[in-house]
Order: sequence, then C-alpha cells, then structure tokens
Amino acid sequence: MLKIEKKYNLTKLSTLKVKAVADFFAVICNKEDLFEAMEFSKKNKQKITILGGGSNILFKKRVEGLVLKNEIKGMRIAEDDKDRVLVEGLAGESWSKFVSFTVSHKIYGLENLFLIYGTVGAAPVQNIGAYGVELKDVFHHLKAINLKTGSERIFSIADCHFGYRDSIFKNKLKGKYFIYSVTLSLSRKENFKLDYGSIREKLEDKGIKEPNAREVIKVIEEIRNSKLPNPHTFPNAGSFFKNPEISQTIFKKLLKLYPDIPSFPGVKNKIKIPAAWLIDQAGFKGKKLGAARVYEKQALIIINDGGASAQQILRLTDKVKLTVKEKFGIDLKEEINII
Repeated sequence: MLKIEKKYNLTKLSTLKVKAVADFFAVICNKEDLFEAMEFSKKNKQKITILGGGSNILFKKRVEGLVLKNEIKGMRIAEDDKDRVLVEGLAGESWSKFVSFTVSHKIYGLENLFLIYGTVGAAPVQNIGAYGVELKDVFHHLKAINLKTGSERIFSIADCHFGYRDSIFKNKLKGKYFIYSVTLSLSRKENFKLDYGSIREKLEDKGIKEPNAREVIKVIEEIRNSKLPNPHTFPNAGSFFKNPEISQTIFKKLLKLYPDIPSFPGVKNKIKIPAAWLIDQAGFKGKKLGAARVYEKQALIIINDGGASAQQILRLTDKVKLTVKEKFGIDLKEEINII
C-alpha cells in the first residue's frame, strides 16, 4: 500500500536546499503506486506535482497538493539493428547513469549530455542540452500517463513541441501527464561532436587525437566541474536563466555598443546571447542578497549559501533581470521550474 505523508519537508529533495513543505507526499516505485496516488488525488481533490532529481526546481514555502517522488527506475536496449539503437530509460532513472549505460554498451550520441543533474523523465520536459547537443536531436518517443484518466499515450518528437529548453510539458500539458519512459535513437557508430566549447582543446592537451566515448565524457566531466559548482557542496539548481535569443537588428545595435559581445546562431535567424555574459556585464557576478548568491565562477548559477529562502532567491534574480533589461534591453527568462 502506498504510504502518503502529510506536511512533508521537501528541503533535502531539491538541489537548491530551500525550505519547503508539501501538503502531501509519497514515493512511487512502479505504475501501481502511481495509480494509487492518482486515486488519492481524485478522491481528495488534490493536484499532483511530480518530483524527479530536484535539480531544476525552486519550491516556494508551501507546495499545495500531492508531491510524488519518482523512483521508477530501469533501462534497456529496446531495439538494435547495428546502425540505429533504441535505448529506453524509465523516468526515475538518473540521467548520468543512463548516459553511462549507453557508453558502457558502445552506443553513441549522448556523450555531450553527460553530468547533467536530474532524471530521464525530466530530460524531455526541459529538452536538456549541452555542448551543441539537445535531447531532441536523439529523441524517438516517450510514454506518458494521463494523470486524470490513467490512459497511456505515446508522444512522438512532433507531439512534444521541443524548443530551446522547452517542450509541450512545460506549457500546454504542464501537470497533465506523468512521463513514464523515454526512448532515444542512438548509434553504434562514433560521431563525436567536439567543436563546441573547449572539448577538443582539452582532449588535445591530454594528447588525445582520436578519443573514445569514455575519454570524451571524462573531459566533459572535467570541464563542467571546473565551471559549475557541485550541488552537494554548493546548493544550486543549475542554470537559472535561458540564453536569450534576439533579432539580427537588435544584435547589430548592441554590437556597436559592445564589440566583444559573444553570440551564437539561434533559431529562425535569431542570435543567441549568453545570459552569463549579460549578468556578468551587469555587475552581478558574486553579488549576494541574504544567503542567495550569484556564483562568482559562472553567473548563470544561483547559490544557496545556507538558509536562503525562495523569496530571497527570487528578489535577487528579479534584480538581475531588471538590470540586464535596463542595460541591454534584453529580457531574461528563467530556465528552472518555480513551483
């Protein structure tokens, strides 16, 4: 029988370690647990919030309704025709363990996404990405369960409406489906993407000219650890803001004022500007508000120095957004989920 607890302390279940309490809480380990939780939700008229690894989330002081900690785990090779390999991960599985599983089976395509904190189920919600690769690039389909009816649906890539750190599960279908499993289309052929960031440079520094997958993810791990704080040491939720995309016209105007402004190609002929550069130029790197701090090594990261409240973090990020808007005329948007 599913154990449902009242007034449950969520503080340790988010990587930001902000104090928060759920009205009701349960850990689910299989479909039966999920259906039992849905029955409780329906009977008691409580909305359901799904919690994975807690790495991309900011809880406010109280979370209304029933919070479900997803511990449904497992991964398998679903299909292997030598060229294309379909690999399925259940939603509660650790994302990094899933990537390691593919590498250990000599299946390629996820190397650049190694060491992203969170779960397999959260990956399509956010359309996670790093070093020139996004989940949508390898996505095949996912299975999800309607939280009201209990019916199962398969979502294709077209159904998911993937965008930059975005999907249909963050807007139109937010809170309506439980993602049960994710299947990705990978390859038995090595085709590493090494030209984003300093991956190739780091490999060459080690004297590695023709790397294998383990060497690639090892270098990516080193790069990420050098720039991003470990949430176990410095509580944080990863990148707090998305990199904004602006029109060519606005970019040309900014380029005249800031000739060194970094940029990357965006979608639909837009230009993507690193949010970290904007925040740094706005003077917020290392700045604090109470126990909330902009990380001095990477301005996209907000650190909880101990006891920071959601209100402190949001006040700090509001100041960041306002200053960037006044200085550059660019609106920053949160990447994390605020509940």
